[in-house]
Amino acid sequence: MPSKYLVSTVGGLAGAAVVFGLGTHFLAGTESTTALDTHSTASVGGHKALAAYVVEGRTESKYNPLPWVGVQVSDVTCPTGLKAVAGASVTCTGKKRDGGSVDIPVSVVKASDTSVTWKFDR
Repeated sequence: MPSKYLVSTVGGLAGAAVVFGLGTHFLAGTESTTALDTHSTASVGGHKALAAYVVEGRTESKYNPLPWVGVQVSDVTCPTGLKAVAGASVTCTGKKRDGGSVDIPVSVVKASDTSVTWKFDR
């Protein structure tokens, strides 16, 4: 009987760990695909770009999605929009709770005429 209890307990803990890990992975993702429409499109150096306010808002909301992932940031600002060109990048800045700041590199993974897939680094 004790071995059945041990197997059940270990199996339950392993299952919970897998669910916890998958939940963290999906909620803590740093990649986004955003449509380039009349509200989100800007121009940077003559190229179609994702407006800075879109990158700032999405980055701020996803930077600390769970208490155990990343640090909490506010007031994320980006110097320009993010060019809709694969490999383009910009460094945004966020404020930490302790008053310090954190640089947040943002880059384009892929782009088309209608959307941009981009990511940021923690």
